[in-house]
Amino acid sequence: MKAVVLAAGEGIRLCPLTLTRPKHLIPVGGKPLLEHLLTSVKTAGLKEVLIVVHYMGEKIQSFFGDGSKLGLQIKYAFQKEMRGTADAIGTAEPFVEDDFLLIYGDLQISPNAIKQVLNSHLKEKPTVTMAVVPVKQPKNYGIVKLDGSRVTEIFEKPTKDAATNLANGGIYVFSTEIFQKIRQTDISSRGELEITDSLRLLLNEKQPVIAVPISGEEWLDVGRPWDLFEANERVLSQTEPVVEGEIEDGAHLIGQVSIARSSRIRSGAYIRGPVFIGEDSDIGPNCYIRPHTSIGKRVRIGNACEIKNSIILDETQIGHLSYVGDSVIGEECNLGAGTIVANYRLDGKTVKMMVKDEVVDSGRTKLGVILGDGVKTGINSVFMPGVKVGRDSWIGPNVMVYRDVPSNTRVLLKQEIEQKEKN
Repeated sequence: MKAVVLAAGEGIRLCPLTLTRPKHLIPVGGKPLLEHLLTSVKTAGLKEVLIVVHYMGEKIQSFFGDGSKLGLQIKYAFQKEMRGTADAIGTAEPFVEDDFLLIYGDLQISPNAIKQVLNSHLKEKPTVTMAVVPVKQPKNYGIVKLDGSRVTEIFEKPTKDAATNLANGGIYVFSTEIFQKIRQTDISSRGELEITDSLRLLLNEKQPVIAVPISGEEWLDVGRPWDLFEANERVLSQTEPVVEGEIEDGAHLIGQVSIARSSRIRSGAYIRGPVFIGEDSDIGPNCYIRPHTSIGKRVRIGNACEIKNSIILDETQIGHLSYVGDSVIGEECNLGAGTIVANYRLDGKTVKMMVKDEVVDSGRTKLGVILGDGVKTGINSVFMPGVKVGRDSWIGPNVMVYRDVPSNTRVLLKQEIEQKEKN
């Protein structure tokens, strides 16, 4: 059986990180989200993969190539326009000859979850098999109603009380009949060709569509900035520690800590895993790297810094005496000495963040900042919880950032200086 992975979306909800990369290439645990997914597909026993791309598709193609480095055979289909999931799946028709696996590319899933769906399809031989996952907030997902294992209805993000708490898991096994239904699918109210509408055509014809429940512990939809922290934590907790870099005398590595080759951990550094540090990075001296932190390649963490539960992308420098907690810092950022990220509200309430022009409650009491690529800060700059800063923006010395900053913006503090002659 062949696999089709949808990786065409822009990932607007993950801005500003997706201004410079597709969301599928955002790293967690030292590797892109899509690489973790492809590894799960391979472990589940599939070798031939078609990746459907659009937004910055050439970056995905350049990164994965023909798939040989992952032990896969990868081909690509370019979706000409962003016309919805049904249209994206339709581009795969020339690639498949028989039943095929279809997975949304922004998922973090275990090989076992994929095997569950595959095995159930091979056993029952329905027209479609799909994964469903129990979720706490059904209003954020497409919801599936069942009669036993048979799907009876599919609802798109219900605005009122949901009929069930079973979300569409974004993992399917389709028969090739789905392509005929895609051609019969009409444009939705959102202006897209949606695969859920194609499935409804099958349900109206009483064709068998069955659901396979999978555990939420083996499935994660990475759609909002704070989802990256859970994805990163899951990867790091399952990573076998490997230390290949230089560890100076007086440095302490506690627990699951992976240090890539050519990296240097200076004396006085205290690193408490699970933590991943990429190639050619320079950490310390006398800094504290706390659990669930992922540091990319050629990153510099200066003296007396503390980094907690954060994702630091490649070639970023964090100056001495800085604190970064529960944050994602883009590539080639440069944080001046004494930069402080506040990750906890004074009133202890959950942190809200602007997502797609809407204020959304993250549900987290600890949430710092999301910085796009190329952000620079002056000394003693401060960020309030839940702030986002666009790419290539500069935050001047002593500035307190308490609301989002667009890309290519300079924020400077204007002060009045009074100078008098001494009596």
